[in-house]
Amino acid sequence: MQILNTKDSDFNIKFDELLNRGNMDIEGVSNIVKDILNDIKANGTKAVLSHVAKFDHWNPISFDDLIVDKKLLQQSYNNLSLELRNALKNAFNRISAFHEKQKSKSWIDFEDNGTMLGVKITPINRAGLYIPGGKASYPSSLLMNAIPAIVAGVKEIIVCTPTPNNQPNNLLLAAAHICGLEYIYKVGGASAIGFMAYGSKNLKKVDVITGPGNIYVATAKKFVFGDVNIDMIAGPSEIGIIADKNANPTYVALDLLSQAEHDEMASSILITDDYNLAQKVNIEIENELKKLNRYEIASKSINTRACIIVSHSLQESIQLMNCIAPEHLEILCENPHSILPFINNAGAIFLGENTPEPIGDYIAGPNHTLPTGGSARFFSPLSVDHFIKKSSIISFSKEAVDSLGNDCCILAKSEGLEAHMKSIKARLGGK
Repeated sequence: MQILNTKDSDFNIKFDELLNRGNMDIEGVSNIVKDILNDIKANGTKAVLSHVAKFDHWNPISFDDLIVDKKLLQQSYNNLSLELRNALKNAFNRISAFHEKQKSKSWIDFEDNGTMLGVKITPINRAGLYIPGGKASYPSSLLMNAIPAIVAGVKEIIVCTPTPNNQPNNLLLAAAHICGLEYIYKVGGASAIGFMAYGSKNLKKVDVITGPGNIYVATAKKFVFGDVNIDMIAGPSEIGIIADKNANPTYVALDLLSQAEHDEMASSILITDDYNLAQKVNIEIENELKKLNRYEIASKSINTRACIIVSHSLQESIQLMNCIAPEHLEILCENPHSILPFINNAGAIFLGENTPEPIGDYIAGPNHTLPTGGSARFFSPLSVDHFIKKSSIISFSKEAVDSLGNDCCILAKSEGLEAHMKSIKARLGGK
């Protein structure tokens, strides 16, 4: 891993490059994605069938060929080992319990003059979940996307996932069974996003699309936003670690590698005020990297997208990490809880050496669908809120409109909106 020092003369230049890690070549794939989406708009299911044949290397003939048989979900679950079945159930229960605490309630407030104001919470009617399936299987992503939708009360949930060579992933199907899902479609990539966003004579369009994916998926989500809602535009996975001299270098190295093995484009960043720790972590990375079965992927990520920054103080480490705004942030310091108030930008924060990032990927409870590429400055983790909508409630009595109407007329007149003003004046005075 490259080691940067904040005292280096070219540090600011290299740090700016690091901050730009989230820049995806959307322009480079825009035309391809637009063609896919336009084809689906024009030709619906016929277009999707041809895309699946082209990209996933099998030949569905009709819409029914894209549907995963519900019996397979139960069979896949039954075929799991008892150990794996229990682990998935435990994850489901913990994730559900956490998201139950996020539920919002409708509320109404009454004023003395008869005004009634409030908010009505309504679940989204139909949600589309995209679950990737390229370099690995991600049943955990299915749990993380499906559970907040279920907790929110979404009536219809559909799942699209790539199925190369028409071979569904049994672990993914088992997770869908645990969630009680019924509608799984063997469609991946930008085609899946377009299929869910625009629908066809066979498939009703959804209201919101959530879930991670590659650059084609991210670009498609960006283009369909407005036709449907989306959770976020997520890029490759990443981890940031703030560590001091007390950190265990083996723990730090393994946690950095836990993201590097995801994807060649994943980012692993350590900031420490202790140069000796930086050196020890670098050595541990070399030792542990050789042992990974995903060595090729992890080594490319470490060599091209990872770095260690040596700062001159813990305060500077915090400042730099807030600029980076990582998807996952581990704080491996003597007193990690004392640092928490100073963290402003991070998708998920892991405190202390006994809280490695992978515990959040699977079993802790909070959602692992998180903002990447610095977008934690303005995006939040996937939550129940992504699957609800809020409507304002307003009811005025005659007393209330008489009391506030004149000020409303003044404001409407100041904006030159005469009919607005007359609408209010018509209700003023009299009975």
